[in-house]
Amino acid sequence: MKSSMRDLLRQGFQRLGSFFHKRPLDLDLDAEMQSHLELAVEENLKRGLSPSEARRQALVQFGGMEQAKEQQRAARGMPWLDIALQDLRYSLRTLRRDYMFTLVAVAILALGIGANIAVFSVVNTILLRPLPFHDPQKLVWIAPPDANGLSASTYSADAYDDLLTMNRSFEDVTGYYAFSTPDNLRLKGSGEPTPLTGIGVIGNFFHVLGVEPELGRSFTKDETVKGGRAVVLLSHAYWQRQFGGDRGIVGRSITLNGTPTTVIGVLPATFDFGAAFAPGSKVDVFEPTVLDDIRNEGNTLALIGRLKPNVTLAQSQDEARTLFPKFYWSKKYPDSAGNYTARPIELKQYVSGKLRRSLITLWCAVGVILLIVCVNLSNLLLARAASRSKEFALRSALGAGRGRLVRQLLTESLVLSGMGAAVGLGLAYAITSYIAHQGSLALPLLNEVKVDGAALLWTVGISVGAAVLFGLLPGLKMSSGNLQEALKDTGQGVSAGRNHERLRSALVISEVALACVLLVGAGLLLRSFLRVLDVDLGFQPSHAAAIKMDYNDGGSTDKRNAIFEEAIRRVSALPGVEAAGISDNLPLERNRGWGGPQAKGKTYRNGEVPGAFVYIVSPGYVTAMGMRLRGRDFTWQDNMKGESTVILNEKAAKFVSPGEDAVGKVVLINGHEVHVIGVVADVHETNVEGTSGEQMYLPTMRDEWGPEGAELVVRTKLPPAQLAGSVLQTLRELNPNQPAVEFRPIQGIVDRAVSPRRFFVMLVGAFAGLGLLLASLGIYGVISYSVTRRTQEIGIRMALGASAGKVQISVITKTLQLAAIGIGVGIFASMLVANLISSLLFSTNPNDPPTFAGMILLLGAVAALAGYLPARRASRINPMVALRNS
Repeated sequence: MKSSMRDLLRQGFQRLGSFFHKRPLDLDLDAEMQSHLELAVEENLKRGLSPSEARRQALVQFGGMEQAKEQQRAARGMPWLDIALQDLRYSLRTLRRDYMFTLVAVAILALGIGANIAVFSVVNTILLRPLPFHDPQKLVWIAPPDANGLSASTYSADAYDDLLTMNRSFEDVTGYYAFSTPDNLRLKGSGEPTPLTGIGVIGNFFHVLGVEPELGRSFTKDETVKGGRAVVLLSHAYWQRQFGGDRGIVGRSITLNGTPTTVIGVLPATFDFGAAFAPGSKVDVFEPTVLDDIRNEGNTLALIGRLKPNVTLAQSQDEARTLFPKFYWSKKYPDSAGNYTARPIELKQYVSGKLRRSLITLWCAVGVILLIVCVNLSNLLLARAASRSKEFALRSALGAGRGRLVRQLLTESLVLSGMGAAVGLGLAYAITSYIAHQGSLALPLLNEVKVDGAALLWTVGISVGAAVLFGLLPGLKMSSGNLQEALKDTGQGVSAGRNHERLRSALVISEVALACVLLVGAGLLLRSFLRVLDVDLGFQPSHAAAIKMDYNDGGSTDKRNAIFEEAIRRVSALPGVEAAGISDNLPLERNRGWGGPQAKGKTYRNGEVPGAFVYIVSPGYVTAMGMRLRGRDFTWQDNMKGESTVILNEKAAKFVSPGEDAVGKVVLINGHEVHVIGVVADVHETNVEGTSGEQMYLPTMRDEWGPEGAELVVRTKLPPAQLAGSVLQTLRELNPNQPAVEFRPIQGIVDRAVSPRRFFVMLVGAFAGLGLLLASLGIYGVISYSVTRRTQEIGIRMALGASAGKVQISVITKTLQLAAIGIGVGIFASMLVANLISSLLFSTNPNDPPTFAGMILLLGAVAALAGYLPARRASRINPMVALRNS
């Protein structure tokens, strides 16, 4: 067996070598054949034959020199490769001769294949490709099941310590401070302070992820304890942007928030924290989190674990189910034991799992586009093949078998597909480059989207598949034609007959049906998106903007409030400003959950009181955000020295005072009596599409002010950008260290929150538009071809009295008949698809009648327009000319 295999391999290499040394071998063969011929002639001469007869008989003996040479070449070389190259050269000549057809076909293929490559690159990056960490399948995200909001998915420093010491599933556990905000640090150099974003991570964070700094080192233990040296690691992007890639930055001291801090390293370019854990945001520096500093802040740590080598995810989930209720609540809050849970999931699932359905839907949509492209190309090739019927008949008469003809047409299809793929790759590269730089899109790993090796393999696969799809049917159809009829037919537009037209009509029907599915799907997603935009957010984002305000209160609540009051007074006095207020947090950004309000005098069962999202705000904030308020706003007199006050949202108000107005009531918050002075509308605190929870608004005059700074919100009639300069100047008059941070329109925050849905709707909508265009081209091509083929018939009808209008109506009627059948099939398929994507719809019925009706009307109108042009041409046929040409 081994010997025969070696023989086959040796034979294969010999044939391959012969293929690449064809010319010298041919010369040797010629010489050898000539030598044998001369010997044969010489033998014949010895037998007494004349020279001419001796040569003739020698040639007869050989059976023909050329045939003998061909047999030798076939025996030594690779005939199938020779034939393939012949087909390839012939295809290139044919396509070059018919260059207009080639250009159109390549353009259509480039759109279809390019869109597929681009979407595959997105899907591959977000869904298929492993996370850019060491052994990423062992990394798990540790959070309660169905956690809603940061406070519900994070843990305290005590919980981290307990998990680290008590678990048996994890090789190591790490985490990061989940409540950092953008531009929370100030880099003080020679000029004005520069804002940057820093995030605190547990000291072993990079070790657990398997990320090694490109320069320098990671954190040491003595840098993660209270009183340790202030150090930071720079992100690669920030190192390049701020320090120009200076490799001497390691060990240098910089001033962050007034504290001398040593740069101990630079992270590699492949590590992007925001892309994996906070889509749409960027992180510039990483600081070690000192657990003792945040031990009393509640649940602030997002946790990540690395499984031990022989531990499965299911085993870690089983352990977490029993372990978490024990080590935290059992020690500090025995009455709440059992409410503290965790369900580890793969980190990859946490990062991109929510997008799985959307991405698969997008992938399917672009696959439908490729199918429409193939149907369109099949139609074009059928029309083109019909005009080449005599050529194929002649080749068949000369001995070409059906397989050879089909192979020739498939070779042409492969050449077209390859050219389309080459152009499509360029298109996909441009699209992916654009997508990768859309930092405002809250999609994970988006900046890593690129056309890589996997995308190239995908390109080869879909190119070959597409070539077979659109080339096989025309090839089989043409090779099955009647040879004699084709050779006899010398009439205009050598037709393949009515069966070809029926086949082309069937292709157009399928094209319309596929376009209908795309349009209905896009229509439903668009309608959902419009419903999302119509959601009552509880505030008015238009004409409002926020700026992060820098201040130095020295830890004094009174001093801080004095700064805030003066800032609001001055900003409110600026021309164009209607209202101004301050909050430590903005809706749709981070959140903070506390124990919720309780009705005074009522006893609640364990777990009955829901947690509440907390906003600490100044007077004027409610008005600046455009929130509906019943009761009164805070005043600067609402402080801890007087009665405690709170503003509740409607949901919290209903909980503490069901059936009655909560304004004026006294509620309990963490055991303290607090007066409800107002009720505001429910604000969407974490996302636009979710429901609102209980919310409390506490005055800045209390001591609970967050550590992350202040967001000054301004409501204005002017464009926010026009007011940015004067607001910043005012803040700098109060604090010369106020950096030039971004003046963010609140509408921009809302847009970022809905950006994933907007992204998918735009792409699916673009694909639907492309599908509609291709379908209209297909309809136009078939009807136009039909009119050309029926020129004589139409001429006779018009000669017998048919009016131009009647001819137009008959052509358009046929067009609409094809479209109606396609729409009918498409509606049925669309109803199935709509149910499959129902989970992606927001407040929209999968069988939404307006959407279906609108798409039917749109397709019908486009079909009528596509048929109108051929109909108009048909109505202008000159009967005399048509009859004379026939």
